Amino acid sequence: VLKLFEGTLKKASTNEARKLDDGSLMEIAKIYPLDAMFDAPEDVPEDVKNNKRYAGVGQYTIGEVVEQVKADYGKVDILVHSLANGPEVTKPLLETSRAGYLAASSASAYSLVSMVSRFAPMMPPGGSVLSLSYIASERVIPGYGGGMSSAKAQLESDTRTLAWEAGRKYGIRVNTISAGPLKSRAASAIGAGPGGKTFIERAIDYSTNNAPLTLPLYAENVGTTALCLSTDLMAGVTGMTMYVDMGLHAMGTAIDSPAYEGLEKPPMTPGSAN
Repeated sequence: VLKLFEGTLKKASTNEARKLDDGSLMEIAKIYPLDAMFDAPEDVPEDVKNNKRYAGVGQYTIGEVVEQVKADYGKVDILVHSLANGPEVTKPLLETSRAGYLAASSASAYSLVSMVSRFAPMMPPGGSVLSLSYIASERVIPGYGGGMSSAKAQLESDTRTLAWEAGRKYGIRVNTISAGPLKSRAASAIGAGPGGKTFIERAIDYSTNNAPLTLPLYAENVGTTALCLSTDLMAGVTGMTMYVDMGLHAMGTAIDSPAYEGLEKPPMTPGSAN
């Protein structure tokens, strides 16, 4: 992932996304390798330590990265937890192994707890922590397996508890964004099922057919919400799951269901594709 990220930054196509209002490009001062499965060096198994993917990357456990950031910058104002991994995500929950289930929880949920517990002491009052969730935390989403739905439920529950504990102890806010389906690299990796469509392609089709707003969801929609949650505009908001999904979370039935055949089809949102 580190090499993919560094490679993406070098692409000309990335420059547009990095462009600031004054025309200059956003610069990343430093990139810290991080494996959120491990809190300290002693947690890293020998097979991981000796894996060629980790050769030359330096210190990468959560605790080590926190110490590096502290030495380099002294504080962190905004902490964004944008990571998840479920090694058995393509398996139904009934077929998920204990190891796969716990791995999904460790990487996708406990990593937030670990990062907040270690970064919070160097965050000033008013600091903001954000993470990314998904509607599978509270609704059944076939195809989103391997314990990932459970991990997202844990993430949202931990968000509320961390908001209480870190708010009282450090004066910082903790929120999570439940984003609608976006065709990201990670989402596309879940794979295709019968008919050739990937999980995320089906999720996008379902959303545009059934959400109150039938407009396409873009990463910018999620990004601007994250920006708002990170500023004083949302100084009174913490412990919240913020939905950025064109309203899909509010629906209790699918209007493209055969049960609605014969009824007048609701109009599409102005400006959306037919």
